[in-house]
Amino acid sequence: MSQIFYIHPDNPQTRLLDQVVKILNDGGVIAFPTDSGYSLGCLLDNKHGVDRICQIRQLDKHHNFTLMCRDLSELSCYAFVDNTTFRLLKNNTPGKYVFILQSSKEVPRRLMNEKRKTIGLRVPDNKIDLALLELLGQPLMTATLILPNDDQAQSDPDEIEDRIGHQLDAIVHGGYIGEQPTTVIDLTNSYPEIIRQGSGDTKPFE
Repeated sequence: MSQIFYIHPDNPQTRLLDQVVKILNDGGVIAFPTDSGYSLGCLLDNKHGVDRICQIRQLDKHHNFTLMCRDLSELSCYAFVDNTTFRLLKNNTPGKYVFILQSSKEVPRRLMNEKRKTIGLRVPDNKIDLALLELLGQPLMTATLILPNDDQAQSDPDEIEDRIGHQLDAIVHGGYIGEQPTTVIDLTNSYPEIIRQGSGDTKPFE
């Protein structure tokens, strides 16, 4: 059964997040709040953790995961970012966006889009996430927590515990979060392409 950590959304408790970091470093899989609902996460090099996330969500091996980074400097380690793209990212992060970018060699081949060699990256606008990423010192490999036969991301951590608590190592309880899907922007071409309209403003990319 998973451990539950009640984290204050505005003043995250470092001593509790330190325990979550230890679970992640030990190969754990967690559910945690973001600015767009709850997500599943594990470390980038945790192949077994990625397999467990795929099992929970019943995903095939071609699913596009998202790397959650604490800031732009970390993001640019995992993707090729030119000056124009950097300015665009700087003006719109942190926020409710996932950006599709060309993967760097830091991204394991099994995690990138096979044909296009791309990866989804985001810098969240959520104090719990940013505090966790700062303590972790590396990105989180994430997938939105949409359970099989559901249409929307999980928003209630108590329901997450009831439904899949036995499949997780930890649940970061950050309160109820309404459904606010991210906007997905493809920045791999000469102009931004809006792949999915979500709660992030698309005007800067049109």
